[in-house]
Amino acid sequence: MSQGIVLSIGLAVVGLVVAVVLIRQILAASAGNERMHEIAKAVQEGANAYLNKQMTAVLAIAALMFAAVWWLRNGATAAGFVVGALCSLLAGYIGMFIAVRANVRTAQAASVGSHPALRIAFNGGAVTGLLVVALGLMSVAGFYLISLKLNAGNPNAVKIAIDSLVGLALGSSLVSVFARLGGGIYTKAADVGADLVGKIEQNLNEDDPRNPATIADNVGDNVGDCAGMAADVFETYAVSLIGAVLVGFLTTSGGGDGPLVFPFVLCGLSIISSLIGIGFVNFVKQEATKALVGGVAVSGVISALLFKWATAELFPQGLKVGERLVTSDSLFYCALVGLVLTFLVVWITNYFTSTHHHPVRRIAKASETGHATNIIAGISVGHHATLLPVLAISASIWCCYDWAGLYGIAIAVVSMLSLSGIIISLDAFGPITDNAGGIAVMSGLPEEVRRITDELDAVGNTMKAVTKGYAIASAGLAAMVLFGSYVEDLKAHLHHLTGEIPNLAFDLTNPHIIIGMFIGGLLPYLFTAFSMDAVGNAAGAVVREVRRQILAKPGILTGQDVPDYGECVGIVTKAALRQMVVPALLPLVFVIAAGFMGKEALGGLLIGTIVTGLFVGIAMTSAGGAWDNAKKYIEEGNHGGKGSFAHQAAVTGDTVGDPYKDTAGPAVNPMIKVVNILAILMIPVFFK
Repeated sequence: MSQGIVLSIGLAVVGLVVAVVLIRQILAASAGNERMHEIAKAVQEGANAYLNKQMTAVLAIAALMFAAVWWLRNGATAAGFVVGALCSLLAGYIGMFIAVRANVRTAQAASVGSHPALRIAFNGGAVTGLLVVALGLMSVAGFYLISLKLNAGNPNAVKIAIDSLVGLALGSSLVSVFARLGGGIYTKAADVGADLVGKIEQNLNEDDPRNPATIADNVGDNVGDCAGMAADVFETYAVSLIGAVLVGFLTTSGGGDGPLVFPFVLCGLSIISSLIGIGFVNFVKQEATKALVGGVAVSGVISALLFKWATAELFPQGLKVGERLVTSDSLFYCALVGLVLTFLVVWITNYFTSTHHHPVRRIAKASETGHATNIIAGISVGHHATLLPVLAISASIWCCYDWAGLYGIAIAVVSMLSLSGIIISLDAFGPITDNAGGIAVMSGLPEEVRRITDELDAVGNTMKAVTKGYAIASAGLAAMVLFGSYVEDLKAHLHHLTGEIPNLAFDLTNPHIIIGMFIGGLLPYLFTAFSMDAVGNAAGAVVREVRRQILAKPGILTGQDVPDYGECVGIVTKAALRQMVVPALLPLVFVIAAGFMGKEALGGLLIGTIVTGLFVGIAMTSAGGAWDNAKKYIEEGNHGGKGSFAHQAAVTGDTVGDPYKDTAGPAVNPMIKVVNILAILMIPVFFK
């Protein structure tokens, strides 16, 4: 067993080494003139200040959770909780650190040409992607091996080690929810506040230095879309890997240690393919979208070839899943489904959020007739965008379960998440190019530079929407595995208590299950409602502050007075930290309440949360991305261009879509997993 896991850790180390090399290359690039230094420094200081305060708040809550996990379970599970929480925080912090340094260098590189700017922005994102997968793989694999070694000689060593991994999953999930929520509230409160006064009331351009909320807006891009996103995907990656190991332990036999090692090997091999994909983007000169998507395609093909070899090596005689024998080919097909689903979700989300396709252009066209028709069209696009991803996810579940049972679904999830190294590079690319454009404007760089950064930013918006769709789709698939893990773990627990094999069935004629489903279905709606409220309240405070400054110092608009950027930064920092707590703790409250109602009600809650959470998440992120790019499509000169009535309506749609796509929608992803992990963790507590 240890050889395959040690190999995966070694490949994770290779990923970390390449990340360090990329960091050195980025920092060695020119950071531009003195004015660019000043603006970049202000963004860096604001991002660091917020993240430090957020870490302090999260660690205080995590300390209470650590004590509770130790008391309710054991010290090993509590130790796993600490490892997961710290690694999730570290992934977010380092990702943000490099992003706020890559942005100014991207702006400077844009003065040379489009491809140099693309390379720096993408490599800044690649650092985050490699850190996420390397830290995720090293933390899970390393903690698992250490736990096995500490319990050597104990016949239940594997069970003890896997139980401790559930604590690691909970730690990463808890931090992820806070990071996604807090960062999302920060970034969208600043963005909405800046747009409402700056663009609509004062007719200022994006990132105009006369707008007092401009620095807060640029800071928000980093704490939300870099730090929050990195923590989110780290959690998804780690939880999916842990879920696959747990399912392999509970449902398979006859394959030796193969079922437990296989997920680690897939994740390790995919780091190789991600590195090749990153190299493709760097050295093959193409238009930005083609280069980025091409990098993902290359990674996918290489992964498929490596997965074929690994499956044949680990399972030459097949594997028994439940009562049936599964061939190595069937397991490979499950891994292939995960890769195919990744490309399907990327293609589908790109269709609904790119300026090159009908849905975004339909919203832009609707803007000609007013703000209301823009909003109606955007909501409609978001709802339409749920159809194809859900059908693709359903087909994936059907095929994988038919080929290899629950373990087959788990392998598809791991395969899908194994591409996180290259996929997250696309996501972090977005905020880096967005900030680069802001620095170009505030520094007074030539119009040609801003044109390049705008083009890259439009691509970045689509990439952010694509990767959010990817994260939510993988969360839906992973949640299915976690629900199966809950059922199998519950059966094993009841069997241990009674000595009999329990007859556990979630029959929809059971009112407890229906009640649980209703309550679980409610949770994503209540969670996103609190998240949207938080953005609206904080954005209102920003609007009032920007208006106050402009009224008190009319010279701000003529350039004679300098805005107080720090005041807006302070407002959104306090608001984000204060208002992230209630929605982040909702999953804990709901799981505990359902647990007291019984195992059927808790199972129903998991099902309800998975179903509605998947639809809400996809609809929100797709609509938000489409609204954003509809505005950019108009700003390119279509339907009247900047300053037109259609543009004003599109700005309104974009401000509505901001908390959709960057706060509430993405945060549903970790929230779903927190609910499932908590349920698994609480089985021995609730059902004695």
